[in-house]
Amino acid sequence: MGTKVFVNLPVKDLEKSKEFFTKLGFTFNLQFTNKDAACMVISEENYAMLLMESFFKTFTKKEIVNAKQSTEVLVALSAESKENVDKMLHSALDAGAKEANEPQDHGFMYGRSFEDLDGHIWEIFWMDPKVIVPS
Repeated sequence: MGTKVFVNLPVKDLEKSKEFFTKLGFTFNLQFTNKDAACMVISEENYAMLLMESFFKTFTKKEIVNAKQSTEVLVALSAESKENVDKMLHSALDAGAKEANEPQDHGFMYGRSFEDLDGHIWEIFWMDPKVIVPS
């Protein structure tokens, strides 16, 4: 089994967050979803755990950052094309998101970003596969 990534994000209203991300095309693993948490499937190896703030607090002794005022993380997701970048951005805006930055177009790489309902920044980017060198 390969390494899986679980990004844990605090949310104020779990049902609204699930509704928001469903509008963007994401699904949830119901085995790891309850009244306090929702396991959003990004891919077979990547997940976002949306955790009610009260539940999130049980995992840390630190204060939770107000993501609408400060940035605690940038979550970057790749897309298959420039068109898919724009499609996800527009779906997010239609679902209540706010555009975080101006579009970035470097020719070989294109990206847009949005703030979700809790202020977490999601970067959606496409990179030309011809410029990616295998390691």
